[in-house]
This record gives sequence, C-alpha cells and structure tokens, in this order.
Amino acid sequence: METRKIAIVGAGISGLLACKYTLSKGLHPIVFESETSIGGVWTKTVETTKLQTPKPAYQFSDFPWPDSVTEDFPNGHQVLEYVESYACHFNLLKHVKFGTRVLSIGYDGPPAEAMQSWSLWGGDGMPFRSGGKWKIRVQDCLSLETETYEVDFVILCVGRFSGIPNIPEFPPNRGPEAFHGKVIHSMDYAAMDYQAAKEFVSGKRVVVVGLQKSALDIAMECSAVNGVERPCTVLYKTEHWNVPDYLPWGVPLALLYLTRFSELLVHKPREGLLLSLLATLLSPLRWAVSKFVESDIKRKLPLKKFGMVPKHSFLQEISSCAISTVPKKFYDRVEEGSIILKKALAFRFCEDGISINGEVEPLNSDLVILATGFRGEKKLVDVFESQLFKDCLSGSPNSIVPLYRECIHPRIPQLAVIGFSESVANLYTSEMRCRWLAELLAGTFKLPSIKKMEEDIEEWNKYMKRSSGQYYRRSCIGALHIWYNDQLCRDIGWNPKRKGGFFAELFEPYGPTDYVSP
Repeated sequence: METRKIAIVGAGISGLLACKYTLSKGLHPIVFESETSIGGVWTKTVETTKLQTPKPAYQFSDFPWPDSVTEDFPNGHQVLEYVESYACHFNLLKHVKFGTRVLSIGYDGPPAEAMQSWSLWGGDGMPFRSGGKWKIRVQDCLSLETETYEVDFVILCVGRFSGIPNIPEFPPNRGPEAFHGKVIHSMDYAAMDYQAAKEFVSGKRVVVVGLQKSALDIAMECSAVNGVERPCTVLYKTEHWNVPDYLPWGVPLALLYLTRFSELLVHKPREGLLLSLLATLLSPLRWAVSKFVESDIKRKLPLKKFGMVPKHSFLQEISSCAISTVPKKFYDRVEEGSIILKKALAFRFCEDGISINGEVEPLNSDLVILATGFRGEKKLVDVFESQLFKDCLSGSPNSIVPLYRECIHPRIPQLAVIGFSESVANLYTSEMRCRWLAELLAGTFKLPSIKKMEEDIEEWNKYMKRSSGQYYRRSCIGALHIWYNDQLCRDIGWNPKRKGGFFAELFEPYGPTDYVSP
C-alpha cells in the first residue's frame, strides 16, 4: 500500500507536532521551512523575551521540561532549546527541508463548480481522494531554484506572529515616507543580534507604537540603553490588562480560568439549555472573579496614576487571548522617566516625528518601531493559487477565520490549518489539534456534513464576538479551552474527563499532561 505524503508548511512548534503525529500514523510528512533552523517565532526574539505562559501549561504532553530549567517563565533561549530537544528526541529533523520556501500550493482535482456542490468535505468526507493531489511549489532560498512536490494532504503551520508585518494605514504623504528618521517593524528589531539592536537604538529618541508584549520588551531595552536623557515613548491606542504575574491575591490564575467550574460561568457554543441557564445564574460570580483579578493588577501596578486602567473587563482580555505579562520594573522605568506612556487614538508622520491627532506640537523622534502585530490572515491566504480557496479562507470581513474545530475549512479538501487560532497556551492547543488531525487522517472518525460544520463555525463565531468585543477578529478559544478539547476528545473516541473524582474534575486546572494518553 502506498504511503500517503503529507506536506507541512513551517517547522515551528505546530509544524513539529504535526510531523510527529502524522508519523505515528504511518504517514510520510515533508516539512518545508524557509529558515535554517526549527522553532518558528522563537528563533528571532528580543533579548529580554520570556515565555508568556507558565511553564507547566506550555509543554509537550510526553516531553517534560528538563530539571535544569527552574524558572516558571523561561527565557527565549531556554524555550528554543526545549523545542530543539523535543525535535531531536523524536527524530523529526530528518523530515525537515530547511532553507525551502513554499511559493504556492495548487489543488489538482475536480473543477471548482463540482467542489462547490459537495455536501461532504472533499466530496466523500474522507481526508484523501483517489483523484485529488496538492502541488507544492517551493524555492531553495540559496540557489533560488524552484521545485514542485505532489502530496496527498497539506497542513499549514505558518502561524500568525511572523512573516507579514501589520503596518497601519496613513493618509497620502503622511506615512513613514514623510519622516526624516527611521521607521522599522518590531520583526526587524527582533531579527538583529542583541548587540546590534543596542547600538541601533543608542542615542536615539525612540517611539514604540503598541502595548502588547513585544512593545513592552522593546521599550524596556531602549530605556536601558538611553535612560532618562533620551526616554522611550510608548504610543498606544487602548489600555490592556497586562499582568504582573499569574497569582492574583496569591491565587493561581489557572484556578480562576482554567477549570471546568470556571467554564460553567461562561456562555459556550452549543451549550444547551441547562448550561446556558447556569451561566446566566452565575454571571454575578463571573463578574466578581474578573473584578478580583483586576483589583490585584491595580494593586501591584500604578495603572490609575498613569491613566492605564482599561475600560473593558479582564474576562474580555483573556477571552480574546490579548493578555501579556508586564516586564519586571516596567513601571519603575515609567516613574523615573526613561519610559513615557502616551495615548493616541490616531497619528501620522511628519518630518520631525509623529503628529498626534488633536495635538499641535509633534512628538519629535529619530526612530519609530511599529510593534503593531502581523497580518497572519494574509500570509495564510496568499499561499493558495486558487482564488476560490483564497476567498473561502478569508471568509467574511466581519467573522473569524472559518475553520471547523479551528483546523479544517469545510470547502477546502485535503488540507488543515494548525496553530492559527490562539489559546492561553498555544503549544498545548496545537498538540491537541495535531492529535485530532492525525486520527482524522488515520480514518478513526469522519467529519460531519459541510452544512453542519459551517453551522458549528458560526456558533463559535457568535461566542467570540460576544466574549471578545472589539477583538473578536482574533481567532481565540480563550476561556473555553476545556470545552474545546472535550469536543476534540469526543471526535476521536477519548473520554473527555481526564481527572480522578468529582471535585478534581470540577476544580483542578487542566493542562498538557492530562492528555498524555488516550
């Protein structure tokens, strides 16, 4: 019997997991990686970057962190070493084609009109079609020679936080071209070696645009180099509940948001009448837990003093996967004046720096670093040759990326996406998705009809809009990771309840090791 060939695009954490679990089913994965090493986003980080998720929640289920890593939040080097050790332990590197960029993927199968009439994924609900193949066109990054591979299935593991920077739009002649200084994206800063980055910002008046983790880390590094003589300005639009730690009032945050009981407080997709009623009745407790966490953050950080108290709730922050940790002594730097926080709902460039709407004087600067995120959806869509598939994956501008179980597009055959939708611990979630996908490829279960999958996607879309507010375009399972994993478990025939005993099942936090075996 012919071994099915699986193309995996990207050798970050999701790509490595996809490689391992497809191998476990006797499939033949080929991982295409444009860089010269594995690790994805962890290969290019700023010097002070640390893991955002506590170590126990960010680990492979069958490969624990080494005893030598004692911190709860390891640094970027330690995370990369851990990922590399995992790949070596399971002998995955031999399946990776380094320095190989995927230019495009094209589906060789039935015409578009026939595919649009299907009622089942792929026409028959199966992951492999006898007549369907993907053509993967790749380029060697050194020789620039191109080659085409024919495979039976494609797994896109391109992630959301690299590749195509998100550059804000500006009026004509008021963008970076109007500025006499330098404008770069945070990805350009992270790509520098540490010494070069310090020399690059040294002696410059730096403005960092953004308030998420990369913005805070870069601002800290700039303030360490230039001090109060040339303070770093952090320009932001919206305040966020960035946390000082994961122990509000000494209570582990996981006990408040990563247990079955905590999920009873939240309205869920397809929850049924009883659970809906329970979530409604428990809404005062849901509010109280959020206020409990918020009060601790305000106690530990001088948010009110600097006008940094968010207008939205902490629950909305965690539901939209927007939480990040505040670097130690960040607000000490704000107090001393080496970091200046400045809110701007809109801005544009001028010769001397940045012109903020409503202010007469410009914010004079020499260097602007845009820590404004990435256009992950564009990177995901652009790889397709088919305009039909581009349109399918783009979906509606007012909805999430339409993926069933956050993995499968109902109308794109023989393809899965892993690692695009976020959670509170992305490694953990990617591993569960890869295990689910491996069982699908092995024929353990079949997908429902296209109509039912699209209905399920819409239910999750409604949940994300309701829970995430203005951030609903972020594909995120946030505060419902147990509910989500339960669905994956039921699909593949596992018991979703992984704890021992009623109280443990209800009140103990769930983590990667709970799913180490069926």
